[in-house]
Amino acid sequence: MRYLTTASAALIAAATGLAAQELPGSFEGVTIDAKLIGGQQYEALYNRIAEWEEATGATVNVISKKNHFELDREIKSDIATGQLNWCVGSNHSSFAPQYPGIYVDLRQYLPEEALSDFVPGNLASATLNDRLVMLPRAQFDVSALYYQKDLYEDPEQAAAFEAEYGYPLTVPETWDQVSDQAMFFADAPNFYGTQYAGKEEAIAGRFYEILIANGGEFLNDAGEPAFNSEAGVEALNWFVDLYAADAVPVGVPNYLWDDLGQGFASGTVALNLDWPGWAGFFNDPEASKVAGNVGVAPPPTGSAGIRSGWSGFHGFSVTEDCANPEAAASLVWFLTNEESQMLESAAGPLPSRQSVWAHVIEEAADDPYRSEVLAAFQTAAETAFPVPQTPSWIEITNVLYPELQAAILGDKTPQEALDEAADEATMILEDAGEL
Repeated sequence: MRYLTTASAALIAAATGLAAQELPGSFEGVTIDAKLIGGQQYEALYNRIAEWEEATGATVNVISKKNHFELDREIKSDIATGQLNWCVGSNHSSFAPQYPGIYVDLRQYLPEEALSDFVPGNLASATLNDRLVMLPRAQFDVSALYYQKDLYEDPEQAAAFEAEYGYPLTVPETWDQVSDQAMFFADAPNFYGTQYAGKEEAIAGRFYEILIANGGEFLNDAGEPAFNSEAGVEALNWFVDLYAADAVPVGVPNYLWDDLGQGFASGTVALNLDWPGWAGFFNDPEASKVAGNVGVAPPPTGSAGIRSGWSGFHGFSVTEDCANPEAAASLVWFLTNEESQMLESAAGPLPSRQSVWAHVIEEAADDPYRSEVLAAFQTAAETAFPVPQTPSWIEITNVLYPELQAAILGDKTPQEALDEAADEATMILEDAGEL
C-alpha cells in the first residue's frame, strides 16, 4: 500500500473522516485515461495528479485537454462511435444534462463520508436521475466585474466623463453604465473599454444573463423559446453597440474564456466580466500587467434591476465503460478533495467544500484584494441563476450564437437574428420531444 505525505494524509482524514488507506486507495499498475478541460487556470490542480499516482501506484494518461466546447464535441463523437472506454472526464453543470447516462453513479464507488463535506446544493445539482454523475470542483462559477482601478482615480477623466454622460464616473453598477464607460475609455486599437467572448455557449450565456437582467426569459412557462422579445433585442444591442463603437477588440466574435483572461491581464482592457478562477492570475505580477491595479465588483444589473448571474460549476465524472471505476472514482475524489480545493481557491475559485469555505474566509482576513474578490463573488452568488434546465441547452446555444454573431457584425438586425434563432431552437425542442 502506498501512502500520501503526512501533511496530505492529515488533510484527507480531516476532510472525509476516512483513514488514509481507504482513500485514495491502491491501484498498482492501473492506467486511467482522462479527458480534461484545458487552460492556464487548471494547471496547478493537474500538477497534483502526480501525487495521486505516487499514492496509489496507478498512472494517469491525459488523452485530451481542450476547452469545454471542443471537449463536448469530442465526447458526443465518442458516444456516436462507441468510444467511451476512457475513464475520467471533465464535466460542467451546463453540459451534464445532455448525457447523464454515460457516467457512473459515484455514490456506488465512494463512501458517504467522502461526500459529506460538499455543499449540499452542489451535490444536488450534480445529481441527474438520482445518479451523482460528477463531483463539483467549484461552487459558484459566476462572473464578477474586474476593472483597472487607476481609471477611476484620475480627476481629469472623471470630469470629462461626467461632462459627456451626465453622471459621476464610478465603478459601473448597471449594464448601461458598463457600455457608457467602455465607450469612454476605449482608444482602439491600443486600448479597449471592455471585451466579451463571442462564440459558442460563451456568448449565448452572456446574452442569456443580460436577457434575464433586463426582465426577459429564455424559455417561457410552456418551454418555448422566448428570447426574441423586446428584452432580448435590448440585450443583443448591448453587444452590437459596443462592437460598432470599436469599444471592444475587433476579434471578439472569435474570443473564448482564455482570450478574455489574457486580454485583461495584458493591460489593454478597462472592464472585464470574468470568472473567479482568474482572480489570482490577474493580480500576479509575474503573469499580469494589471497586478496591483485590479478592482473587483459584483456583476451589473440590467434594465429590470436584476443582477446578472449566469452560474454553474465544473466537475469530474467517470464513464460507465471505464475498466477500473474504483480507481477512476478515487482520482475524481482526489481532484476535488480538501487539499485540492484549498489549492484552487487560493487563486480565486470558490470551493464546493464547506470546510474550505471556512479556510478561504479566514485566509482572506489579512488580504485586502482577496477580501474584495470574495465579497464581490459572494454578492454574485446570492442572486446567481443556472442555465435553463433543458437537455437541449447546448444544442440551442449552437444555433443561437451564429445568429448573435450575425447581428454583431451587422449582417442582420438584432430582431431578425433572434427570430431566426428562436425558430431553430423550436425545431430542436420539438425533435427532442420537449415541445
